[in-house]
Amino acid sequence: MIQPQQHTGSYYAASVNEVTDFAPLRGAQRADVCVIGAGFTGISTALHLAERGYVVHVVEANRVGWGATGRNGGQIIGGISGEERIARHLGRDGEQIAWQLAWAGNDIIRERVQTYAIDCDLKWGYLDVAIKQRHLRDLHGQVEALEKHGSKHEYRLLSREETASTIGTEVYTGALMNMGNGHLHVLNLCIGEARAAVSLGAKIFEQSPVLRIEHGDKPRVVTEQGSVTADFVVIAGNAYHYIEPKLRGYMFPVNSFIIATEPLSAEHVSAINPQDLAVCDPNFVLEYFRLSADKRLLFGGRCNYSGDDPEVIREMMIPKMHRVYPRLADTRIDYAWGGRVGITLNRVPQLGRISSNVFYSQGYSGHGVNVTHLAGQIMADTVAGTLERFDIFASIKPLVIPGAHTFRRQMTTLGVLYYKIKDRL
Repeated sequence: MIQPQQHTGSYYAASVNEVTDFAPLRGAQRADVCVIGAGFTGISTALHLAERGYVVHVVEANRVGWGATGRNGGQIIGGISGEERIARHLGRDGEQIAWQLAWAGNDIIRERVQTYAIDCDLKWGYLDVAIKQRHLRDLHGQVEALEKHGSKHEYRLLSREETASTIGTEVYTGALMNMGNGHLHVLNLCIGEARAAVSLGAKIFEQSPVLRIEHGDKPRVVTEQGSVTADFVVIAGNAYHYIEPKLRGYMFPVNSFIIATEPLSAEHVSAINPQDLAVCDPNFVLEYFRLSADKRLLFGGRCNYSGDDPEVIREMMIPKMHRVYPRLADTRIDYAWGGRVGITLNRVPQLGRISSNVFYSQGYSGHGVNVTHLAGQIMADTVAGTLERFDIFASIKPLVIPGAHTFRRQMTTLGVLYYKIKDRL
């Protein structure tokens, strides 16, 4: 028997507006679309479909937002990993199409929060920080792209001195401030969207791990206590999905960990982040941080660790936080948790099909909050028969390493070590 799990001990789970308690799937059910997974991808898909009048059932092994959705840094980052590859693949007009796709998810989040009055601490303002000279060159390239495509949001480059005065640390050589990106309470957003989908007729079943998908003209999603027969199935488990054998080896689940301090004093807040910006560095083995609504510092990064022991996570992350903010050396850490990020080898998100009526979406490579919302819209379009955007992603074949599923931990460890060395160059 597969044992469902409750939410991890994250700050988000501890501060969520409401705890979901949807009933498990029992008995034989029928729907137009069955979505497997109630994270951002699955819930975004369900809400888009419900808005169009489809009968949607979402089947979740644990709770809404249990996986990467309820564990990540809460940063809304415009752009798509692999954007340049997508643009080259599309040829003429590819750059403009890729740019529009890259920012669509941010706009969807804005619209969702406003339309359904979702209380999720949404805040706009973001810093891409530079560590090396090559990072500064990359930031100048980003500014050129923002100018070329006519970004509708404020942005500007910051000098070393301006960066230090903005976020209270001397670690970085400069930054790009972009008010089109931002941050929020991810679990409150996902649960708010789930409630919106239910208000439009969608059904969500929690604590219902899927055992298998029975393919056919009417695919059937089977759990221990029930099943859903549907016209279409959307697999939305990302780095936590192991049901469909054909998807094994398509991406690597890379671990990312976060600590959350006690609420900071007004003096500390004024010193380290008075503008309430989200911050992220450009490394692969990156670090990112921001303030929560109650003024805790949420500080995260990637490490070569595959467990979930809060004490180990503290030991790994506290020195990193103190390197950036020595002034917080005596600050208490209240929460420590981790999750898995789905990384694709070519960095392109994977939207594709297992069969004519079973689709999947995964592998956002660190841009999940933004791209999952775009992916949900594209999945809904695909079910409705509009495949133009789906085909863009589906036509870029994923790179697969034989044995990657069996030896994923070992390969991920080697991959992180490789990128650590590359980040230092």
